[in-house]
Amino acid sequence: MSQPDTLVAQTRLILERIARDFSPAVFASSLAAEDMVLTDLILKAQLPIGIFSLETGRLHPETLAMLERVKERYGYEIALYRPQPEAVDAYVAAHGLNGFYDSVELRRECCRIRKVEPLSRALFGNKAWITGQRRAQSSTRSSLLVEEDDPAHFMTKFNPLADWSEQAIWDYIRANNVPYNELHDQGYPSIGCAPCTRAIQPGEDVRAGRWWWENPESKECGLHLVDGKLIRIKSVAA
Repeated sequence: MSQPDTLVAQTRLILERIARDFSPAVFASSLAAEDMVLTDLILKAQLPIGIFSLETGRLHPETLAMLERVKERYGYEIALYRPQPEAVDAYVAAHGLNGFYDSVELRRECCRIRKVEPLSRALFGNKAWITGQRRAQSSTRSSLLVEEDDPAHFMTKFNPLADWSEQAIWDYIRANNVPYNELHDQGYPSIGCAPCTRAIQPGEDVRAGRWWWENPESKECGLHLVDGKLIRIKSVAA
């Protein structure tokens, strides 16, 4: 079995184990390339794992278009979680629509309102959640584990693609004709909210386009942080 085939087989086993031993479980999809690989694996196997996405109100049209493409391809409607309107209104009134450019603190507060709080609602009542994070994505994810405790949400968190390279992701997408965000063809390897994401230049880190005005060490939205730090507590062989 080739290395790509081994990666796929291992990931399938992880997802099957989650569905069997950690039900109910959900997958948080950003609708980017990695997450489309997991979407394809979950839906083709008809695993009882719910899929949701955080509709922040500031996503690219190309990202929103993926919702309909997933529905057309797989007959599955991804659940959407949105920020509380009153929290968004209060932030905009106090700091302006794009106040997140002014400081790391204001940017993280915007992420808290638009992503972290909705995530908590999406995860409520589940035993585990799944992400598309990979170690190769950035320096802040270099020690990423396949399975870890999530003390912020009192559940287990899985990163089934932790060992996958960028090449492996795209090899799978092309081999299986998986739909993907058109922004990837326009120089966006990592895609977040529209005002906080830019295309990257050749040779730049794959997450250089996320919050490009900040230092690399601060480039996390808070979805994978506890008290402002990336927490890796427990490594479990999957």
